[in-house]
Amino acid sequence: MGGGYSGLLTNQPVLFFVQALLLVIALVILLPIAIFCCECFAALFPVQKQPGNINLSHSRTAILVPAHNEALGIATTLKNLLPELTAADQLVVIADNCNDETAEIARQLGATVLERQDSERRGKGYALDFGLRYLNSNPPDVVVIVDADCLVSPGTIGRISELAKRYVRPVQATYLLTRSAQPSPKQAVSVLAFTVKNLVRPLGLAWFGMPCLLTGTGMALPWVILDQVSLASSNIVEDMKLALDLAIAGYPPLLCADVRVTGSLPQQNQAATSQRTRWEHGHLQTLLTQVPRLLRAAIQQKRFDLLAMALDLSVPPLSLLVMLWLAAMVVTTIAALFLKITLPATILAGAGGLLLIAVLVAWAKFARQDLPFQTLAAIPLYVLWKIPLYFKFLVKPQSKWVRTERDAK
Repeated sequence: MGGGYSGLLTNQPVLFFVQALLLVIALVILLPIAIFCCECFAALFPVQKQPGNINLSHSRTAILVPAHNEALGIATTLKNLLPELTAADQLVVIADNCNDETAEIARQLGATVLERQDSERRGKGYALDFGLRYLNSNPPDVVVIVDADCLVSPGTIGRISELAKRYVRPVQATYLLTRSAQPSPKQAVSVLAFTVKNLVRPLGLAWFGMPCLLTGTGMALPWVILDQVSLASSNIVEDMKLALDLAIAGYPPLLCADVRVTGSLPQQNQAATSQRTRWEHGHLQTLLTQVPRLLRAAIQQKRFDLLAMALDLSVPPLSLLVMLWLAAMVVTTIAALFLKITLPATILAGAGGLLLIAVLVAWAKFARQDLPFQTLAAIPLYVLWKIPLYFKFLVKPQSKWVRTERDAK
């Protein structure tokens, strides 16, 4: 065995091949880490606020609230939205395949309620398409979509509607999750990961002048661009797909970071796992299918913003990125110790250091007030919790839209 090992060390073609392979692996891991770090560091700098109220009349806005068995919490959401409306606005609830009191509660609060029953065509996309077809007879200037379990900050509807009308682009408010009074370490890290994904990285892109992805709630869509896309699908991350379709059509989404929409992190483990599975399986499926599409469109249309969206989308979920880095680090470290191939391990060590600094910077700037420093100690446990989720993606990826079970409010 010793002779075989010595032979390997002196076999230059084999060593060259191994070094080249490990170097490729290191660079493949380095690219998404570099993109992630650039976004996080850029988020530290102020983003120029989009001007408002410039010779624009108030947009006639229709707020669509897709709802599937939301009787537990829809009243809270609608009561939060009602003060945001003007006399010209509409509040439309799509009670989609409901078998509870969702429709009745919404009507009592003054919303226009559309009831839809279709056991075959299920999912948020079909519900939204149903609502848009209802609006088609008297279309508004702007359609705002708010999930039935979310709350908007004061002025959100008017602000994002105004920007959507002014720039004729989709506009995304910042969408964050609120934590419970005493969150478990796993829940606290989940909130941090969500904050990095939905606030920190989009702010970094905005600083570079690049578009963001849509997050499914708190998004305003000018009516004149809605004929460019179809929402009628059961895509489990319909928001991502919508953002990419609109961007390729020439309407890249715009971030409005100064207003917010908030949802609640599910407290039940099963509901939290279901939600994360849908989000992250959808993200990975979109990454694999849409990044090549974006790259082709960027080349054909000669648009750097589409290239930026492709690079942003190529960053896998943070937990998976850490897992991939760790696996590659182990392999390259073994190669450095036994084969004296040190460059790949050196590259990955530097990348890992940058990744750690980026996460710490994001926490210190955007989450320190809500999440204490000891929260970060739970990150390894959070990553371990995610392993079965990613293994399931390899074996049986989720392909159907599944509603997350709500906690009682």
